[in-house]
Formats: sequence, structure tokens, C-alpha cells
Amino acid sequence: MASASGTLVPAIARLVAADEDTVRDVIHAFNEKGLAALDPRWAGGRPRLISDDDIEFVIAAATTRPVTLDRPFTHWSVRKLAGSLADNPVRIVTVGRERLRQILCERGITFQHTRTWKESTDPDKETKLDRIERVTTEHPDRCFSFDQFGPLSIRPCHGSAWTQASKPHRLPATYRRTHGIRYFHGCYSLDDDQLWGVTRRRKGGDLSLAALKSIRTARPDGEPVYVILDNLSANKTPAIRSWAAKNNVELCFTPTNASWANPIEAQFGPLRTFTMGDSNHPNHTVLARRLQDYLRWRNANARHPDILAAQRRERARVRSERQQRWGRPRPHATAA
Repeated sequence: MASASGTLVPAIARLVAADEDTVRDVIHAFNEKGLAALDPRWAGGRPRLISDDDIEFVIAAATTRPVTLDRPFTHWSVRKLAGSLADNPVRIVTVGRERLRQILCERGITFQHTRTWKESTDPDKETKLDRIERVTTEHPDRCFSFDQFGPLSIRPCHGSAWTQASKPHRLPATYRRTHGIRYFHGCYSLDDDQLWGVTRRRKGGDLSLAALKSIRTARPDGEPVYVILDNLSANKTPAIRSWAAKNNVELCFTPTNASWANPIEAQFGPLRTFTMGDSNHPNHTVLARRLQDYLRWRNANARHPDILAAQRRERARVRSERQQRWGRPRPHATAA
């Protein structure tokens, strides 16, 4: 209609937000076929080259270790996977690398780093986990955790930081480390989200006892105090056990190879990230000062106790819906 009224093709293209060649094609088709040109009757397109069964085979191959399929490598690249699919004795699937990448992405198959895990063989694992769950649930205001973080060495540490694209922070390489190592003896209060500690040259029963005394000082009323800690021999010397019995301090040991059961472990990650990542401390004195600076900032910006309590209730609710006990893997659904 615009063309019939004398409007030029460039003006029509701007009016309908189309390319000028497209406008000309429509006008010519209308002149040849009339109103039938308004129904182009597009064909169904190119037939599919791979079927749904082929896609399922691709997914199964991608999630199978190459050595299982007699391939001499530990993981697939897109190129290697496409080549293996095109030369597979069971089913030959010819697919391009970009289409293969799209199929994997659509099915949620991504390239991920390998993670490790270690199962606890402690015969008292269930009893210890139940004890930790009970004290953290029923007595969060009197529950603490203790652990050693380290070894800490003086060397440039890789990390992350906001910089211009392709211009990361540069740290000098070092091959001579004469400063020795240190250990951060940390204490954490579950109720008010406070973290404190000191840097020591070594681990030892006397140093662990000093840390436990600082926890007892945080609750000087003489009422029971519960401390979660690991099974390091320096944490359960006769002197520590005797002092704990006299000062109403109950030691709740985590199961062997189950450090994740200690709440302070979650605090050591940020401590490493924000004080050691992307750093090059000249000596242990400076590193210790930076650790204490971070602890002061962190404790001044700690989460409110009401928020902590709400988070604990929400986690308990989620575990209840999943029928999952604290510290245990999620139960597998059984077929009806």
C-alpha cells in the first residue's frame, strides 16, 4: 500500500524497520502473485541430522570417563568427544563442535573442576555428629569452635581483584623462603558470630589450652561451655582434659576426617581470601597484623544474632523437608 501511494523504498524500509532488499522482494512478489505473496508457505526446513536417541547417546558418552571407552585420556574436550562420536563402533553420531557444545549446554552438562572428598572411618562418627548437632541447636549461645589454620608461609599468594581487562595484578616469583611457617589459632563464637585468635610458631597442647582459656573467658559466669574441635593430639592432652573438667568446659570432638563438622572451618575461607589472596607480605609480623586488622573489621560487621538464628531455623526446615539429618548426605529416593 505504501508503494502504491508513491512512497519510495528507503522510506518504506524505515517505516516497517526492514531491509530495503526485503521491501523490494515483497513488492515484486505482490506484483507477480497478488495477495498470495502474503502467505510465503515456508517449508519445514532442513531435516534433522541427529535424532533424540542420538542426543541421548551423546549425553551418555560425554558423562562417561574416556578410559571406559578405551580412549587414552582422562577427560573429554569438545574436539575429542566429537571425534569419538564420529568413530564409535556402537553408534556413529556426526555432529559439529558448536552443535555439540549447544547440546551439552541444553542438558546442563558443563566443564567443572574435580572435587575431592574423604569418608570418615571413625567408629563413633554418628555419636559425635549427634553431639555436635545437639549443642549447636540447643545451646548456640554457649557453643564455640576452635581450630588451627595453616601452615602460613611468607610467599606471594595468588588471588582475585578488580582490574582493567587483560591487566591482572602481578606478583613476584619467589624461590627462597627463609621465614619459616606460622599457625593461626582461631576461636569462633556461634551465637554472636565473633572470630578471634593469635598467630603461633607451632602447634602444641599449651597453645591449645591458652585458646580454650580465652573461650572460657568469653563466658565467665561458670555455666557450661561447649567447644567443637578436631582430634589433633595437641587438643586433647591430659592437661586440657583436666582443665576442661574443672572449668565446666565440654570438648566436642569432630569425627576423624570430618573437619567440615567444625563451624570455624567456614570462617577460614574468607580469612584466607581477604588477607592472603593477592598479597605479598614481607614477613610474619606484617601478616599477623593484617590478620588482626581483618578480624577487627569482620567482628565489627558481624551478622546480627537474630539473623543467625533465622538462618539456623531455615536450614533445619529444609533438612526436615528433605528428611535429611544434619551432617549426613541427602537420602536417595526409593522407587514405590
